[in-house]
Amino acid sequence: MNAEDPGRIVLLTASHRVAPGLLSWPAWQTLHAADRVHCGEPEQPQLPYLREAGITVTLGVPDAQELVDACAGGRTVVILTGGEGNQPLTDGLARLAGSGRVRMPNLELLPGSYDLPGARLLDLVQVMDRIRLECPWTSQKTHKGLAKYAIEEAYELVEAIEDGDREELREELGDVLLQVVFHARIAEEDEDEPFSVDDVAATLVEKLIHRHPHVFGDETAETPEDVHAHWLRTKAIEKQRESVTDGVPLGQPGLALAAKLASRVRTAGLDVALPQGDDIGYRLLALAVRAQEDGIDPEAALRAAGRAYRDAIRAAEGVG
Repeated sequence: MNAEDPGRIVLLTASHRVAPGLLSWPAWQTLHAADRVHCGEPEQPQLPYLREAGITVTLGVPDAQELVDACAGGRTVVILTGGEGNQPLTDGLARLAGSGRVRMPNLELLPGSYDLPGARLLDLVQVMDRIRLECPWTSQKTHKGLAKYAIEEAYELVEAIEDGDREELREELGDVLLQVVFHARIAEEDEDEPFSVDDVAATLVEKLIHRHPHVFGDETAETPEDVHAHWLRTKAIEKQRESVTDGVPLGQPGLALAAKLASRVRTAGLDVALPQGDDIGYRLLALAVRAQEDGIDPEAALRAAGRAYRDAIRAAEGVG
């Protein structure tokens, strides 16, 4: 070793969302060649695999000055951290470097493993598990008790989309996702037919692949209309429905229900006369069906009109 060589500090980051032991080849090479390896996290999932590979890991991380001294003479010291790094240590090294009084080792950031797309969903599932076990409110909730929140969150998501508010959209998507994860967590506790969020995801993946043979199979689809037609065909085969009205939830808002039924009738090529009556409901039904035929979402159109009405009310009140 060269006594004048200040050495090297390697901050090796490893994501806890990746299976332990799955480190990059440069990470393993650096670990084996290092003079010292430190880790400040006793529960770091990589530790058993490092020890199995013959790498000695010292628990605890030296402070900045101690670390600089340990590198003197050309030594390499590796600090194993989570994906977020070690902010106190890097701040301390920055202060030493800024003082101009210390010859600093080379500092290297080496990602040992990366999060895959969607990896933060693992955190969400883990957090939901803990909340379900420890939160007095969450631990008592049932599917029926949560049903109204799913509807509320869906409406809030639609509002964020219509407002064009990107920050609000991101938050509301999270709230809708929470409902899915929450219900899946409750479903795990069912004594007769339990299922988990993995089962929910697996069912969805299977459905998406089956209904997109032009992506995952040999079929072709040149237009969005081709895709939609195939989707309807495969869905009809899967569901084995007796009527085109099967699967249309009657509990949805009235205009949306009327438009959905009209869409099913038009897609099936049926000639169905609208029921007649003097009630306002029949007139609204006719308007909703006509809007759907014209390619207009009557529910969205009424919401837009309602917003305009709200703005007019606020203007009359002198509210900005």
